[in-house]
Amino acid sequence: MRIALLISGGGTTMEAIIRAIQNGTLQKVFPTLIISSNEKAGGLEKARKLGINEDNILVIDPKDFKTREEFGKKILEECKKREVDFIGQYGWMVMTPENVIEAYKDKIVNQHPGPLDNGRPDFGGSGMYGMRVHQARLAFVEKVQRDFWTEATTHRVTAKFDEGKIVKRKQVPILKYDTAEMLQLRTLPVEHEVQIETLRDFVNGTVTEFTREVPLVLLGEEKILEECKEIAKKMYPNG
Repeated sequence: MRIALLISGGGTTMEAIIRAIQNGTLQKVFPTLIISSNEKAGGLEKARKLGINEDNILVIDPKDFKTREEFGKKILEECKKREVDFIGQYGWMVMTPENVIEAYKDKIVNQHPGPLDNGRPDFGGSGMYGMRVHQARLAFVEKVQRDFWTEATTHRVTAKFDEGKIVKRKQVPILKYDTAEMLQLRTLPVEHEVQIETLRDFVNGTVTEFTREVPLVLLGEEKILEECKEIAKKMYPNG
């Protein structure tokens, strides 16, 4: 499986995936293309140090294109050149153009650092990324006093943020004195595991979709969730 890894920041998950490929933990997966939406992303230098050919490390910034469709055409052009057949979004901070999603239907996934609940209120959506997710989850759990855990998640990519079907998840306990920073530190290695296992599932044809029986947010708690999200955005203006 020839994969393109899309990043916007430090590239820690990209690094974990490539190392798993290089040490044989993840087989039949080839890191064919690295695309960053940000020329200052720390993941670009990580990719070089991991031995990825410079020709296959690209910056494609949406701000350089007049339309999202043109942005998507450029991504697709570079993927086609390298016969990419799977796309993973690992800290990719921009909305993926619909022409890319359509071209890689059922072959494009996104990493999310918190629990999702398809079609119901959850810890995803516009502006919910990075530390904001951890802070919102911590605050919500403290207020409702149940479900003392968070989740590292992989989901399919759709035209809206974090709304695609969940294909892999793993819980991380929330401890009594956790801060968002502490929770992030414990969750990140689990995020890496979940993304590596997701790729293995796609290679082996063992992907399954997950639907929650019990909602993350119960009836009447929607306002609490929104308040937690808004506070998290203010606490972490840069995510």
